[in-house]
Amino acid sequence: MSQTLLLEPPLNPSHAVFHVDSILRPVAPDRPRIHKIIAVLPAYNAEKTLAATIADFPAGCVDEILLVDDGSKDRTVEIAKQMGLTVIVHPQNLGYGGNQKTCYRYCLERGADVIVMIHPDYQYDARVIPHAVGIIELGICDVVLGNRVRSRKEALKCGMPWWKYICNRGLTMFENVALGQNLGEFHSGFRVYRRQVLETIPFDRNSNDFVFDTQFLVQAVHFGFRLGDVPVPVRYFNEASQINFGRSTKYGLETLRAVWQFWLNKLGIWKSPLFQK
Repeated sequence: MSQTLLLEPPLNPSHAVFHVDSILRPVAPDRPRIHKIIAVLPAYNAEKTLAATIADFPAGCVDEILLVDDGSKDRTVEIAKQMGLTVIVHPQNLGYGGNQKTCYRYCLERGADVIVMIHPDYQYDARVIPHAVGIIELGICDVVLGNRVRSRKEALKCGMPWWKYICNRGLTMFENVALGQNLGEFHSGFRVYRRQVLETIPFDRNSNDFVFDTQFLVQAVHFGFRLGDVPVPVRYFNEASQINFGRSTKYGLETLRAVWQFWLNKLGIWKSPLFQK
């Protein structure tokens, strides 16, 4: 991990008097970035939304954009290559979790200090990437999630199905209490990690399905990493990828199981391989 990436916010208050012009008119406002930041997009049939997702990335906010295609049947790979993205193709569909495993192995091999994961379905607003990354760089958090649910009215107005909203709120409340956290949402497809998180968590042991995300956060809590979030405007529309009610129900049950495994491991009743380095 980069020696300049803070592990915690510095506590060194200045007592010297200085003129405010040094803040209002900094000498070097455009300092070069010192941390390597890679954005990863786990993709499946994202041809209609990929370009729009990338277009929202603020200029210079990342050093590389990797798209891992999980056996798409459309032109996702062709478009990604035309746009100049780094592309890895799975010959067959491995699942959402299996896709992320490839993403994170690549980032570790490439020496990334900070990793941004965002779905390429244009559901999440990529304009907030520098702000989420900044929270990592300042040493405030180790994991930052995008919170889609700033208010019930906004979430439903933006198209979140009512049943998905209820499930999201219920599961998030349960997970916060069970894991001792205070996140606005546990089920976001926009996440930022410091390198040490990926080096520590045995994510290769996680599911290849959607519950990978929950397992990852439960593992992060187990290993003592600090979780935080930022509000992210969300968009629900026909082209945005969504799992149906049946898959959502399965995901909810597997989420409860992951939290149960966390507590069994914590109490020493059953040592789950998810929490063993």
